[in-house]
Amino acid sequence: MSAPHDFPRPGKGSSARDRASMLRVDQAGEFGATRIYAGQRAVMGDRHPHGRVIAGMAAQEERHREAFDAMIARRGVRPTLLAPVWNVAGFALGAVTAAMGPRAAMACTAAIETEIDRHYAEQLDALGADDPELSAAIADFQAEEVEHRETAIAHGAQQAPAYPLLSGAIRLGCRAAIALSKRI
Repeated sequence: MSAPHDFPRPGKGSSARDRASMLRVDQAGEFGATRIYAGQRAVMGDRHPHGRVIAGMAAQEERHREAFDAMIARRGVRPTLLAPVWNVAGFALGAVTAAMGPRAAMACTAAIETEIDRHYAEQLDALGADDPELSAAIADFQAEEVEHRETAIAHGAQQAPAYPLLSGAIRLGCRAAIALSKRI
């Protein structure tokens, strides 16, 4: 018999509530990613070589967001109430990192995609076979997020000024945004 403070582990019979929380945070994350890229593109434009790379990644993030938007609507899941915050914070993060230079913009992408890869892997493990539609979307999008991280590294992310500090701060912020969006 389990103690009153033991909670069922997702993947070992994940609940509809667990899956709704996953969907809420994933939609919020993809929305945030589109806002980060919008901020970077506003500063860099499309003429800079990195700007074209960012535009390609932004298009994939938009596709991810649209898929999660549709899933949220079909399933009747409440989106995060923090969307207005992620709207402004994402754009600001994108604009500030782009203003620091193209390598800092790429460092932002590398940091965020490192956390999203980890986050999606945890979700896939937790889901198990409980929700094939959500699992398939997460697996598909995770592969593209890994590509984004590798692209960012190939375009100089690790040569950004104060890369370890910048990356660490962005990763911490990403983890905080994930935790908040699951609940709020």
